[in-house]
Amino acid sequence: MAENGEPLLNKQEHHENCEACKIEKLKESSNGIPLKLLFLVWIVTLAAALPISSLFPFLYFMIRDFGIAKREEDISYYAGYVGSSFMLGRALTSLLWGMVADMYGRKPVIIIGTVTVVIFNTLFGLSVNFWMAISTRFLLGSLCGMLGPMRAYAAEICRKEHQALGMSVISTSWGIGLIIGPAVGGFLAQPAEKYPHIFSRESLFGRFPYFLPCLVISIFAFVTVILSYWLPETLHMHGEKNIGQDVKEAALESNMDEPIGSQKTEVSVLSSCVPQKSLLKNWPLMSAIIVYCVFQLHDMAYSEVTS
Repeated sequence: MAENGEPLLNKQEHHENCEACKIEKLKESSNGIPLKLLFLVWIVTLAAALPISSLFPFLYFMIRDFGIAKREEDISYYAGYVGSSFMLGRALTSLLWGMVADMYGRKPVIIIGTVTVVIFNTLFGLSVNFWMAISTRFLLGSLCGMLGPMRAYAAEICRKEHQALGMSVISTSWGIGLIIGPAVGGFLAQPAEKYPHIFSRESLFGRFPYFLPCLVISIFAFVTVILSYWLPETLHMHGEKNIGQDVKEAALESNMDEPIGSQKTEVSVLSSCVPQKSLLKNWPLMSAIIVYCVFQLHDMAYSEVTS
């Protein structure tokens, strides 16, 4: 065995065509903070956070204009369905998007999520009835599952001593999005009534009074889609065969003085070192998830009760 006790996987060679290997090499050669990448992470997270709360200032009036509520007291009842449909879709698909990010990479999930904001947030602003509004919000939440992969991405681009900073960038951008989002919705909704000297009632924004704030956020998300192409992939994409070969080479180099039989045994163990323990039995992980769920329940309940 290696005398220094270091993991054998640390000795694998970097592949020139793998962006994740380039990131690992950059982290090994530099002790600095990847400010450029963290800035892009901040922008992408902001684009995902803006649509969440931007509808709350005008949701009451939107439901009223749909005419689905027979009494004024019923408007908040239908508004609750539209507001919660986004998080319902996200809750149903977040684990799936995490699995997709682990299989095919973080970057595709990030791009799909931002494109989803562009499409379905725009369609929400063009909603003409209650069912169109609730379906577009549900699809927006279901297909925009990049918050989890973004946290993994922020951790993977930073050295171990800077990973807390990467997580803070995600949380800061998320919080700013929850502040700016309602401001955009409040200032830009019903522009024909608030700014009649700029927008006429016969214009597009007069016929769709809640389209302007959604359009502004969608334009920002479109710019984010373009910027996302400069994000390097952090998931190693050179296949299990190459990774297994690297493990075998590292094992053989560190065990030259041991018998051949023990080398083969250790290589076989390293090659099958996938954790078999169920995540549900990992109490430190599950306790962190439960605490985070309670926090998010309080956070979203505070936002939802406003409308």
